[in-house]
Amino acid sequence: MKARLEQISITGNEQSFTGYKLNVPEFPFLWHYHPEYELTYIVKGKGKRFVGDSYQDFEPGDLVLLGSMLPHTWVSETSHQENCEAIVIQFSNDFIEPLFRYAEITSIRDLLQQSKTGLHFKPVKNDVRLLLEEIASNKGPVAFTSLINVLHLLSGANYSPLSSEHFKAFNSSRNQQRINKVFLYVQQNYTSAVSLQNAAALVHLSESAFCKFFKRISGKTFSDYVNEIRVAKACELLIETDKPIEQIAFETGFESQTYFNRIFLRKKASRPKDYRSRNTKI
Repeated sequence: MKARLEQISITGNEQSFTGYKLNVPEFPFLWHYHPEYELTYIVKGKGKRFVGDSYQDFEPGDLVLLGSMLPHTWVSETSHQENCEAIVIQFSNDFIEPLFRYAEITSIRDLLQQSKTGLHFKPVKNDVRLLLEEIASNKGPVAFTSLINVLHLLSGANYSPLSSEHFKAFNSSRNQQRINKVFLYVQQNYTSAVSLQNAAALVHLSESAFCKFFKRISGKTFSDYVNEIRVAKACELLIETDKPIEQIAFETGFESQTYFNRIFLRKKASRPKDYRSRNTKI
């Protein structure tokens, strides 16, 4: 399975971009990309957010700005009982680029240039949240000015990049199709055996050619990427459950607790036991 190119409908004379509130039973795994920039604000729901090669938790208040053609999806927890809700705003480069000639928009231009890796904003201030609500519930000048105000406020806010700078958006080329297929394979199989041989076969490469391909695109080895996904899940289980560390190691696909401890220490600069002690919710 490859990332799906999503066709976003922005039509008519009354709207040059789209903003809406999404209310659904769950956010399913729908790995996709589109030419438009996207702001996604999570109102309700929690789970995992995938952006490029980034794999992180999300919860209410999560705000992300995505650059053009960057693959992404949000996957809600199946145990979550209430509906998931998000505000989604999408706008094209054709819409925003003509504004770049104005000096007042320089900071927004710089922000959008940084968004090619995806940007995460936290915490989200109340004035930003209210403006996002205005965009989702209005059209015309009110929505337009609210969008410019949101982008201006975000350009001065604290944010962190999501996807690795090595990850490339491939504009629906063969390489993007290949890497997305591999990411999905890891997501679906990381709790058990993830085979280098199977991953290479998915994209019709020899194992040695696949290793070079994956490192060139993602900036990391295939085994390192798999371990990052597994450690991220292990962190969740350490915090959210009282399961023994040995059980967590096996549930996240590690062959032994010794190897799990070594990889966890390398990734988190902490032993699993110490990580749990520092982060367990009371």
